[in-house]
Amino acid sequence: MDFKHISVLLQESVDSLNIKPDGIYVDCTSGGGGHSAAILAHLNEQGRMVLIDQDPDAIATITERFKGDSRVQIVKSNFSAIDSILSELGINGVDGMVADLGVSSHQLDTAERGFSFHYDAPLDMRMSQQGKSAYDVVNTYSKNELYTIISRYGEEKFADRVANAIIRAREEKAIETTLELAEIVSNAIPAKFRRNGHPARKTFQAIRIEVNGELDVLKNTLPLMFKNLKDDGVLSIITFHSLEDKIVKDYFRTLKEGCICPKDFPVCVCGRKPKAIVKSSGIKASGKEVDENNRSRSAKLRTAIKIGE
Repeated sequence: MDFKHISVLLQESVDSLNIKPDGIYVDCTSGGGGHSAAILAHLNEQGRMVLIDQDPDAIATITERFKGDSRVQIVKSNFSAIDSILSELGINGVDGMVADLGVSSHQLDTAERGFSFHYDAPLDMRMSQQGKSAYDVVNTYSKNELYTIISRYGEEKFADRVANAIIRAREEKAIETTLELAEIVSNAIPAKFRRNGHPARKTFQAIRIEVNGELDVLKNTLPLMFKNLKDDGVLSIITFHSLEDKIVKDYFRTLKEGCICPKDFPVCVCGRKPKAIVKSSGIKASGKEVDENNRSRSAKLRTAIKIGE
């Protein structure tokens, strides 16, 4: 299995980790192993690397890619289980973690995975290849549920029209394929608004987020990731859309926040101290990288460095 994926913001994310040659690092969304390989290049024989992914195709690829490397441990799981993963491996603190939250090129370009509106395939979109699928969402959710996820996760201003179109179409027959859904969504968008990218893009994003629980996983897991860092450990997250980025930015803001006493208090009584050093704004892909890999255009890297107690 060749899990093709061009690692986004590769050098920037590796640089952000301030890698210690004998450190312990976690790639929370390993994919094809691009970020992992770049980190391993900086580790000596005492270094250690944990690679996590929920996609069986990714696990097969990185198992083959890093076979024989005693520094590497591979875990098939969602990174939301980071607490139990590290505990089972006997690791009580790591020097750095990276998570690339984007859909991989392999997932998008493998038609049968059902992520893309460019290929005709069964509606799927499951990163883990298990559980609820896009077919289930499209064919069983109520009109209000569809409207809510398309509006919230897709930020689609025509969410009501799209939800209504899906309901009408499935009354005739089940919506089974990606191109069926793409056509239904496209026809629901007014013609003059179909020029800015594919008209089904936002709806497909919304359904994919719902299928994989992406935003809830991220929001609930960031504190667990930070908790498992050693003092001076680094947490680096690459996001690909505004909803993800807002979750990361808001959480990192709480980490760097110090005293929250009213400004007119003569002395601090809350005792709150910053927990992390955070870069003021996210790092974006260079023009050169965007030219070489158009999927990097929306990527943003944010980094937090844990402050010792």
